[in-house]
Amino acid sequence: MNENIGKTDRTLRIVVGAGIILAGIITQSWWGAVGIVPLLTALTGFCPLYPILRISTCERSCSNEKPVKTGNPKH
Repeated sequence: MNENIGKTDRTLRIVVGAGIILAGIITQSWWGAVGIVPLLTALTGFCPLYPILRISTCERSCSNEKPVKTGNPKH
């Protein structure tokens, strides 16, 4: 699983997930459990729906690939 969620997307998912959970607690509804989904995707950095839709909000920095070395190293 490669990360496909960027920093802004991750922050938004945490806020929305916490809000849904809080609303579920306040209204005493099981719908608050839906808030777990955005929280889990934010914590893992992976959204299973994004590859299907060919979406990635991830910047270069959140790729799991090793950086490519260029040039000659100084001795």
